[in-house]
Amino acid sequence: MSDPIDRTGLRPDFWANIPMDKMTRPEWEALCDGCGKCCLNKLEDEDSGDVALTRVACKLLDDSTCRCAAYTNRHDFVPECIVLTPETIQNHMYWLPQTCAYRLISEGRPLLHWHPLLTGTAQSVHDAGVSVQGLTVSEANTPDDDWEDHIIEEPV
Repeated sequence: MSDPIDRTGLRPDFWANIPMDKMTRPEWEALCDGCGKCCLNKLEDEDSGDVALTRVACKLLDDSTCRCAAYTNRHDFVPECIVLTPETIQNHMYWLPQTCAYRLISEGRPLLHWHPLLTGTAQSVHDAGVSVQGLTVSEANTPDDDWEDHIIEEPV
């Protein structure tokens, strides 16, 4: 599988040496490991604030590639889609997957061994079994009342 994220020309080990707010746009985008977990719908307990991950995916998630089918213009179809930036990441940390590189780097932790920046291949996230490839159901075909039936434990 070819990597839809251009990871060429990036500063060596930028994720370990450059603060998030000093990363270039290509470096920021390259942090994405392509797992697809951020595109899964979550259920938040109003009392505790706990967030449960579900197999119910955004209607734009391509289950076979774990990529957004309309990334550049996704807000035309899903206006509430969150754009992570160095400025907004702290507000969204609570729902980011445990294995998410944005979360790990923000918390001062290293990338996991299967991350494409370390392996050189986008396929490594799938080979490691940490993506949602082939595991999702579409929100377009799943009534909101059924989402609780699709809760999954993290890490996937």
